[in-house]
Amino acid sequence: METPELVKLHKEYQSRGVEMIGLSTEDPAASAESVSDFIREYKVDYQIGWAKREVAATLMQGRGSIPQSFVIARDGRIVRRFIGFRPDLTPGQIKAALEEALALEKG
Repeated sequence: METPELVKLHKEYQSRGVEMIGLSTEDPAASAESVSDFIREYKVDYQIGWAKREVAATLMQGRGSIPQSFVIARDGRIVRRFIGFRPDLTPGQIKAALEEALALEKG
């Protein structure tokens, strides 16, 4: 449910310099084909990569819930973290966090 919404947000915000990156926490060797199929199926137009186990563990902070989304300002500060996805709520919250991150740039 989340991916189509992220694709829409990427299309809306990329002209304002927003970069979106998707990370898989699966083993790259075992999941390369399924991830490629997923990208094609959902027409993902942003970068997708694999997070090393240590990076994934740090980002997820002990929570196994998927999906998890982060809005990170250009200075590296995490503006907002989203755990799980609610179609009626999360896209608007992510949009607000993107606006907040963009406002931080202007000082």
